[in-house]
Amino acid sequence: MPPNTTASTGDKAGKSGRKKGRKARLAVLVLVMALIGGTAYGAYWSVSTVRASFPQTKGTITLQGLSGPVDVRRDGYGIPQVYASGAEDLFMAQGFVQAQDRFYEMDVRRHMTSGRLSEMFGKGQLKNDEFLRTLGWDRVARQEYDKTLSASTKKYLQAYTEGVNAYLKGRAAKDISLEYAALGFANDYKPGQWTPVDSLAWLKAMAWDLRGNMQDEIDRALMTSRLGPKQIKDLYPDYPYSRNKPIVGEGQYNTLTQAFEAGGDTTGTGAGTPTGTGTGTGTGIGTGTGTDASTGLGSGTTTTGSTSTGGAVGAGTATGAGGSSDVQSQLMGLHDVLDGLPTAVGVNGNGIGSNSWVVAGRYTITGKPLLANDPHLSASLPSVWYQMGLHCRELSKACPYDVTGYTFAGMPGVVIGHNQDIAWGMTNSGVDVTDLYLEKLSGNGYLRDNKTVPFKTRQETIKVAGGASKTIVVRETDDGMPLLSDRSSELMTVGKKATVTTAAPDRGDGYAIALKWTALEPGTTMDAVFAMNSAKDWNSFRSAAELFDVPSQNLVYADTKGNIGYTLPGRIPTRAKNDDGSVPAPGWDSGYDWTGYIKPQELPYEYNPKRGYIVTANQAVVDPATYPYTLTTDWGYGTRSRRITDLIQKKIDGGGKISTDDMRQMQMDNSSAIANLLVPKLLNIDIGDKDVRQAQKLLEGWDRTQDADSAAAAYFNAVWRNVLKLAFGNKLPKELRVKGQCLWVEPAGNTGPADQNQKVRECGQRDADQAQPDGGDRWFEVVRALVDKPDSDWWKTPASGTRPNADNRDELFKRAMIDARWELTAKLGKDIDTWSWGRLHRLFLKNQTLGTEGPGVLQYVLNRGPWKLSGGEAAVNASGWNAAGGYGVVWVPSMRMVVNLGDLDKSKWINLTGASGHAFSSHYTDQTGKWARGELLSWSFSPDAVGKSTKDTLVLKP
Repeated sequence: MPPNTTASTGDKAGKSGRKKGRKARLAVLVLVMALIGGTAYGAYWSVSTVRASFPQTKGTITLQGLSGPVDVRRDGYGIPQVYASGAEDLFMAQGFVQAQDRFYEMDVRRHMTSGRLSEMFGKGQLKNDEFLRTLGWDRVARQEYDKTLSASTKKYLQAYTEGVNAYLKGRAAKDISLEYAALGFANDYKPGQWTPVDSLAWLKAMAWDLRGNMQDEIDRALMTSRLGPKQIKDLYPDYPYSRNKPIVGEGQYNTLTQAFEAGGDTTGTGAGTPTGTGTGTGTGIGTGTGTDASTGLGSGTTTTGSTSTGGAVGAGTATGAGGSSDVQSQLMGLHDVLDGLPTAVGVNGNGIGSNSWVVAGRYTITGKPLLANDPHLSASLPSVWYQMGLHCRELSKACPYDVTGYTFAGMPGVVIGHNQDIAWGMTNSGVDVTDLYLEKLSGNGYLRDNKTVPFKTRQETIKVAGGASKTIVVRETDDGMPLLSDRSSELMTVGKKATVTTAAPDRGDGYAIALKWTALEPGTTMDAVFAMNSAKDWNSFRSAAELFDVPSQNLVYADTKGNIGYTLPGRIPTRAKNDDGSVPAPGWDSGYDWTGYIKPQELPYEYNPKRGYIVTANQAVVDPATYPYTLTTDWGYGTRSRRITDLIQKKIDGGGKISTDDMRQMQMDNSSAIANLLVPKLLNIDIGDKDVRQAQKLLEGWDRTQDADSAAAAYFNAVWRNVLKLAFGNKLPKELRVKGQCLWVEPAGNTGPADQNQKVRECGQRDADQAQPDGGDRWFEVVRALVDKPDSDWWKTPASGTRPNADNRDELFKRAMIDARWELTAKLGKDIDTWSWGRLHRLFLKNQTLGTEGPGVLQYVLNRGPWKLSGGEAAVNASGWNAAGGYGVVWVPSMRMVVNLGDLDKSKWINLTGASGHAFSSHYTDQTGKWARGELLSWSFSPDAVGKSTKDTLVLKP
C-alpha cells in the first residue's frame, strides 16, 4: 500500500462490492419506474434504457463523413485511444466517442453556457438563464467562430461536431442516457444537434469559474459595514514574498525589467505593489473610513435558531462605496446571483487552486524531466475531465497529432497532457481579469465623463419546459460591459441609494453594476489547444501559449530533450495608475478604464532555471518589486508551493534522485502548515477539563499530517475551525457568514456606547461552501501575522452560555479547544479512540442536475459515496473544505498525472471518477477508489503499449 493512504480492501472484494452496488441501484430504478409508469412497462423501460445507452466498444460502426477507417482502442478502464489517418477523421471520431460516453453531460453544459437550462429543467432555472444570457457566452463564442479562429481550427470543430451528431442520429433520448428517461416524464425533452459554438462556449464557462478576484472585490466592500480599513487589511495581508517564493525567480523578462528599473516607458501601468484596502480619492470609490480606535473589535454570540446576547460588532462607520447598508445589499445581491449559478469546473471562482511542477533530468532517476499536475476543482460526477489519446497513424503536416491526456467532453483536442515530444500542465494563475464598475444611471443611458451615453440593448427569449417563454432585455455599456444589476430586482432598487465619495455625480436614478471581463471579447484559446497538441519544442509551445488568452493559466513545460520551462499566457489588462482592480471602480470616469493589455513578450516566463525545477501552486507569479505591471492584488498565499519546494529541495539536498513514485507521493502529501504553527502553542494551554485534556494529548507527538485515519488531525482541524469562528467569523458581516449562524450585534454604523437594548439579531446569508472564514491559506497568513500579538483585539470574544469570554490569544485558543472537543463528541462520539479525520472529511459525488435536484430515490440511483479522504485545505493533497461551513469535501484534485519524459509509457495518471457518464456502467466511478487512496494508473502511449493494454477495439469505417 502506498504511503500516506488509507487502508483498502482487495481488488476482488472491491469489484464484488461495486457490482452489488450497481445491482442494488438498478433494482431501485426498476421500482421507481414501475411506480411511475406501470410495473411491466416501468421494469422493461428502466433496464432496457440502461443497456441501450451503453456505448458499443467492439465490432464495426459505419460513420458517414469519414475518409478512412478509425480504430478506437479502450483499456480496462474504458479509456479510449483513437487512431486515424487524417486529422478530420481523428476529431470526428473524438466527437463520436465522447458522445458515446458523456453526451448528457455535454448537453447540460451547452444549455448552461447558452443560458438555456430552463428548456431542460423548467422555471427553476430561469434566474440562472437570465444571468447567463446577460453575460452572453454563446454570443461571444459565435463571434470567435465567425471572426477570430483559424481555418484549420474551424475545420476540426466542424469534424468534431459531425462526429457528435453521427452518434445522435436515429437515437431516441432515452437510448442516449438514463437521465433523459427521467426528464421525459416531466417535459418530453429531446436533445438537439451539436454545433461548433457549443464546444467553444464551454471555454467561457471554464474561464468564468477561474476568473480571479471578483469575489474578493465583493467581499472587501461587504466587510466595510462592520470593519474599518485597517481591520480589512488585517484580513487581506500582503503576500509573503520572502518566505513563499514567486514562480519566476530568475528574471526571464530582463529587457522589460531593466526598462522598469531604469524608469523607462514600458507602455503599461507602473509597478504594482499590493495596495490592500483604503479610502478612494478624487472621483474614485472608497472602501470605507473609520479607525480601530473608534469602537474596537467585538463579536456577537453565536445562536442557531435561538437568541443570545453578545458584544458589539463594528469598527467605525464606513463612508466609501460599499460603506452603506444599501451598497452592502447591492453587492450581496450580486453574490447571491453568482452563487446560484451552476459551477463549471470550480466552486464559483472561490478557493480554487492547483499544483503543477517539473523537475529537470539532473535530479531524476531517468535523467529526463518529470512533470506533475493535479488541478483542484469542484467534485463532479462524472469528472469534469475526460481521458483519451488522439493519434495520427503517420505524422505529417496534414495530420500532426500524437497526443494523449485530459480534455473536456464536448471539446476537441487535449487540454492537459503530452505528445511525442513535450508535456505540459496547468494551474490557475489567479491574475485579475475582471473588474466591477458602478454606472451612474441617467434617463435611458449612463453617465460617462459628464455626458449621457445610451445603453446598447438586446432582447433574449428564454424557453421554459412546461411553461411560457420569458423575454428579457439585456443592457450593455458602449464598450460591451453587461449590467449585472439588471438581473436582480434588489440590485436595481438599492443602486438608487449607493453611497460614494463627494466627487461622484448625484445619484439621480441610482447606480448599476457592470462587468468588465476579458472573456467577453472573442479570443483564440481553441487555436491554442490544437497548437499545443502539435508543438514540438519550447519555441513552438510558447507560440501556441500566446494564443491561450482566456482563462489565463500557469503553463508548466518539459520535453524529451531535457528542457523545462514556465510561461504565463493570457489577455491580462493594464489599468490606470490610480486603480489596482481590488475594489469596484467608477464607470462615469474614463480615467478608470483599462488602458490595454500586457504584450505576450512582456509576460513572465522561465526556461531551464539554474535551480533545476519549477513549482506552480497558485502562488504569486512575480515579485512586484521587479515587474512593472500589476497582475493582481489577490494571489494565493503560497502554502502549497512552499511545501512542494521543500519536498523537492530536501530530496536534492540529500543527494537522492526523484522518481515517478516520488512525484506521486509529493502529490499525496498531507502536511498541515497551520498545524506546524499552532500545535506548539495549543500544547502549552493549561486545560483543566479531563475530557478536553485527553483530546489535547492527541496533538502530542502528532506528525501534523492529515491522514484519513488520524484522530489528531480530526481534533486539530476542529480546533482550527473554532479558532477562526471565534476570532474572525463572529465579527464579519452577515453577508459573509454561513446560513443559520445568528448573532446579536450592534447595528452597523453605531458609534455610541454599547447598549444591549439596541442590538439586533443578524443571521448569516452564505451557503456553507462559500462562507467566510473558509480556512484557506489566506487565513493561515492572517493568523501567522497575529499569533505573536497575544493581546490583539481579534483574540477577544464574549462569553456564550457556559463558555467564558476570552480577552487574549491563549484564552481564545482554550475556548476553541473546549468547543472542538464537544463538537467532535457530538459528531463522532465521546471515545476519542474512534475519532478519525476521514469520518469528518468525506467526499460525496453527485450527478449534475438530477443528482442534486431530482427525487431522493433518483439521487440514490445516480450519486456515489462517501469516500473518507486524507488531506485538507492548503495541503498539497488539497481536498478542500470550508471551515465556516463544516468538514465535508467541497473541492478536490480533479485528476493527477506524472509524465515521465524519459519513457512516456512509464507515465502515470488517474481521474476522479471514470470514463463513463452512464450511471450503471462499470466505468462510472471505477477510478475513484484508487484516486482516494493516492494510486495512479499506467498510462500507455506508444502503439505497442496501447496494444498490450487494449481490452476492446471498435472500428469506425466510412
